[in-house]
Amino acid sequence: MKNNTAVHSVEGSAQTEMRDLQRTIVELRAELEKRNLLSEDAVQSARRDTTQEIALLRATICELRNELERSHILRDQEVQRAISSGQDEVSQLKRHISDLRTRLESLLVEKESAIQATHAAYAGEVLQLQAIAARLREELEMARVDREAAVRKERMLAVGEIAQLQETIQAMRLKIEQL
Repeated sequence: MKNNTAVHSVEGSAQTEMRDLQRTIVELRAELEKRNLLSEDAVQSARRDTTQEIALLRATICELRNELERSHILRDQEVQRAISSGQDEVSQLKRHISDLRTRLESLLVEKESAIQATHAAYAGEVLQLQAIAARLREELEMARVDREAAVRKERMLAVGEIAQLQETIQAMRLKIEQL
């Protein structure tokens, strides 16, 4: 009986252990189901949050895309305006350069004409001055010749007068000696 009791006791203890294990399994199953439910709720909540976040991100992306497109459109318009104003400024500068070139060319023509007129006038004056210088040279030469002739004539007259005076002096000396 001891054996029987021991077997009963082993059986009883095994049954108790089995019931404990079954209770533990039931509790663990309940805990697992509870955790699965919590996990599913968490997944569902995460999916909802993610879906909301994705929708928010998509809306933000759309808004940013629209803003980027508006920015590109504005930039393209500004570039077009800049190009247009640049082209206007370039065409104005080209017209201004053309006007300045025309004025410069006309001033150069006027200057050339003035130089030629001045050169012609000075050439005429130079010819006149050369003619006057030649005439004055001739007159100077004639005056020198006339002066030399006058000096010779005066010398001759002076020589004649001196000779006459010497004769007069000689005659007076003779008379004085005679007296």
